[in-house]
Amino acid sequence: MTQLPTPTLTRTDLTLGAIELTVADLNRSVTFYRQLLGMTVLTSTLERVTLGLPDRPLLALETRPGAHPAPPSSPGLYHLAVLLPTRADLARWVQHAARLGLRTGQSDHLVSEAFYLNDPDGHGIEVYRDRPRDTWRWQDGQVQMAGDPIDMNSLLAEPGANTPFDSLPEGTTLGHVHLRVTDLQATEAFYRGVLGFDVVSRWPGALFISVGGYHHHFGLNTWQSEHGAPAPRGSSGLLRVNVNLPEAQDLDELESRLRAAGVMFTHEHHSLDVRDPAGNALRFHAERTS
Repeated sequence: MTQLPTPTLTRTDLTLGAIELTVADLNRSVTFYRQLLGMTVLTSTLERVTLGLPDRPLLALETRPGAHPAPPSSPGLYHLAVLLPTRADLARWVQHAARLGLRTGQSDHLVSEAFYLNDPDGHGIEVYRDRPRDTWRWQDGQVQMAGDPIDMNSLLAEPGANTPFDSLPEGTTLGHVHLRVTDLQATEAFYRGVLGFDVVSRWPGALFISVGGYHHHFGLNTWQSEHGAPAPRGSSGLLRVNVNLPEAQDLDELESRLRAAGVMFTHEHHSLDVRDPAGNALRFHAERTS
């Protein structure tokens, strides 16, 4: 068996770039993300809109008029996760969502507090805040996470929670992305064995992976999509996950690992495109190229 080069991701920092999605009604979706999440429109054409913070794109939407949501049995986006800087920011957003009449799911994951909703095309969204890293509990390389109820009284009593929410606060990022996949064993072999992520938590039917000791940069589950077929042509769904690596050298090392594993990819200029075993598209970018 070919020996893979030394993993690159486990020794570098990475961040998530904009998540690219297709939507049935571009104006409807832009209104949703501006009003509900307080995103700013950064670029706009008749077919594509990029939203986020003034200094950071978080989301790119492309129009597919009349598209139907991708079925949950197909691979694709489970949810994108918007990470707010503080607990007070999360409390402010929760009250904003309630004033708009939005119903959300919620979960205390021990490492974070999170709320869940869907956009008009059924794309999943998580809005969350992290607890301080020194409170996360690890055992044998696995971070402890749960799905407990959030203490809403405590959250809404957080100092600063009463300040009105009108836009995403400075420092908001995409904390992670959660994907539907079709074969968990093949998924682990690709993300851990080839790309070099660490598996930091295992749940029935799901893996959570990261680099640098984060609780997860990717969630990967087969809860509804095990052995699932691709979404019907023309569905609204995931176009691409963008991942930022620090240096051009990291892309070269990633290319070496993909070649050694026999995985097809394209590497042009300062980005590398590859698909995971379920067909989810990933684009790795080099943030520094010299």
